[in-house]
This record gives sequence, C-alpha cells and structure tokens, in this order.
Amino acid sequence: MNQLSPEKRAQIIMALIEGNSIASTCRMTGAAKMTVLSLMREVGESCLRFHDAVVRDLETVRVQADEVWSFVAAKEKNVRPEMKGKGVGSIWTWTCLDADSKLMISWIVSDRSQHAANAIIRDLKSRIARRIQLSSDGLPQYVEAVVKMFRPGEIDHAEIIKTYASSKPASDVSPNSAASRYSPGRMLTIDKRVAFGEPDEKHASTSFMERFNLTVRMQNRRFTRLTNAFSKKLENHAYMLAITMVYYNFCRKHMSLKGQTPAMAAGLTSYRWTASDMLALDMWSNAAAAA
Repeated sequence: MNQLSPEKRAQIIMALIEGNSIASTCRMTGAAKMTVLSLMREVGESCLRFHDAVVRDLETVRVQADEVWSFVAAKEKNVRPEMKGKGVGSIWTWTCLDADSKLMISWIVSDRSQHAANAIIRDLKSRIARRIQLSSDGLPQYVEAVVKMFRPGEIDHAEIIKTYASSKPASDVSPNSAASRYSPGRMLTIDKRVAFGEPDEKHASTSFMERFNLTVRMQNRRFTRLTNAFSKKLENHAYMLAITMVYYNFCRKHMSLKGQTPAMAAGLTSYRWTASDMLALDMWSNAAAAA
C-alpha cells in the first residue's frame, strides 16, 4: 500500500466511487486486485470512523428513512443451509436522510429484523440535536423502534404507504417477458398516516430517500442488479458502502443545493472535498485515536 502514489490511490478510489467493479478498476489503473481491495478496506474503515465522530449534533428537523436490498455471495434462495447466518444472502442497507440538506445521517448494513430497525433509529437519535419529523414506509419495525427509542415530544413519525400495480405490457409484449418483468410498477395510491406524535402531513414524504436509492445503485457497483458485480464478502460490502456515503456527503455536489454538497448545507464543512481529502482521513483517524 505504501508503494502507491497519492495520485494512483485517488485514481483507484474515484474509479470505485464512479460505479466500476474491482476487475474494471484493476484494468483501468493497472493495480493488482489485492491492492485495490486493501485500499478499499483502509479507506472504508477511515470513512466509518470519520462519519461516526463528525456527523453529530445536527440541527435536522425532517428525516426520511428507507431500506435498500442487495445480497452478498448469493441470493437468499441459493444460500446453502450451512452458510445461513454467516453474512451471505439478502442484505439490507437501512438509511436515514436529512430532507433539507440531503445529508446521509445514518446507515447500517444488516437484515430486515426488528433488531436492525432498533439499531438505525438508535443511531439516528444519537446524531440529532432537536425534535424531528420522521417519514418512513409502512414497515412495522419502524413504529416499534421509534416507540422504544424516543419519548413523547421528541419525534413525530409519519408512514407513507404506496400501492403499486404491475406495469401493463404493450400489446406486442408477452407479460412473462423480460421487457414486462423489469418495467417499473405503476403507482396506484399513496396513503399517509400518523404513527407517532403529530407529524405535518405536508412534509410526510420518502421521495428524497427513494431518489437517493437510485444514486446508490448508480454509484456503487455492488448494488447494480442483474450482473455478477455483487459483493462476495460482507466486510467489503460495508467498506465500499462507507466510501460511497462519505463521498456523497462531502464530495458530490447536489443539484438541489445550488452546487453545495450535503455536508456544506448541513454546516459540517465549508468547501467541497476531493478524493485526496478522503484519502487523508486515514491520517485523521490515526491522529484522533492517538489523542
């Protein structure tokens, strides 16, 4: 790792961030596979430590939450019995986004259990400084987690229930064809309901969160569907996700923020970061740990 120049390290990280696979990154940069994986692990760990330390005491007032599906090693139906519970199969990324600054406040990689819902809501609470309005889908685990983690007067929670119908295929397309199966569903209804507190219906929405899901799938190759670029190890999945999140928060300009990054809009930094700034996080993390 020490033999790589800063420019080469930045080139590798940017290739991964822009949606390239490990193999294509190796071809583009000339780096060995183990070198790319080692750099991803190093930067991913630094990003996790940095986010945990810095993204706190936020003046957030509106939060949107959701879960994004992916899988590690094999889809759930193909996981052998002896491999169940060992970090393979379906993996869910739980996320909480600031609806105003578009900052990714909190995320965890887990299953879709009540334990995971409790963990993401607990982490969200530890990073905010005031009462918030939370918008989520109708997953019942959110309601139980909010009741466990918050007291009355600390949060307002609204559920957004969207009902979809399968897309109607064209007259010359078979309903069992790929063109039909992979078309987006048609939204039928949107139902908003109070889950906890007194949420403002006008701000009850998960639209920003759902748009972020597209950003993740576009920028993180491990989330691209119908390819062989899925994660083979859970740890690498988590490391690359951490890099994606910190890049999104601190480096990527957001169109709705007039050229600012989410971290700038949230007051966490005064300038747009580069890949070199992200690579310096390992030095920051080591210095912080030694202090």
